[in-house]
Amino acid sequence: MNRLHRITLLLGVDAIKKLQQSTVMVVGCGAVGSFAIESLARSGVGRIILIDFDMVEESNINRQLFALDSTIGKSKVEVAKSRIHDINPDIRVDVLNVFFDDKTNIDIKPDFVIDAIDSVQSKIALYKWCFKNNVPFVSSMGAARKTDISKIKIDKISKTCVCPLASKIRHLAKEEHLKDFPVVYSTETATPQKNGGREFGSMITVTGTFGLMLSDFVIKKLIS
Repeated sequence: MNRLHRITLLLGVDAIKKLQQSTVMVVGCGAVGSFAIESLARSGVGRIILIDFDMVEESNINRQLFALDSTIGKSKVEVAKSRIHDINPDIRVDVLNVFFDDKTNIDIKPDFVIDAIDSVQSKIALYKWCFKNNVPFVSSMGAARKTDISKIKIDKISKTCVCPLASKIRHLAKEEHLKDFPVVYSTETATPQKNGGREFGSMITVTGTFGLMLSDFVIKKLIS
């Protein structure tokens, strides 16, 4: 009985073969991205490309799967790669330890892209790359300062509401003449913070749900 036995029972052999032959690129390996990556690996995706420039910090531990006491100070993409291979050593993992922008050079064409980046300009650069290379993608909007997972939804960016990040992305996407695309977002009004200044608070139940919804969307598309 192999490690994909239970998901094979649910989705069938043909679906699992499709996942094993698929390549998914995840840009951003933090709170949202770590859950998306974890579920891709545990669902049998055969090749995963990871892009992130950041290191694991102690303050990441409350919400990021790759953040452990033993990984503080290490590269997020390298920690993620090691964890993926611990889940399934047969998965091919490519890592790019860079800050994604319009100068980022990617010589692999994935079957799907997941955007879990925080930076607005990096998001726009990634969207443009995806459209230019005809690669389907799904993007995460703002998960910080939210507590109600029942308000998390997936829809086209043109249909979003409430989320300030989605509003900004809608405007910039229109300026760049980008076609409509799917996003995960929350309709919850931002929760006032108890303290923290300029930093936004976030919790794992929300960021994790964002990440799982992103990967669920991609998995369903890959096997359809």
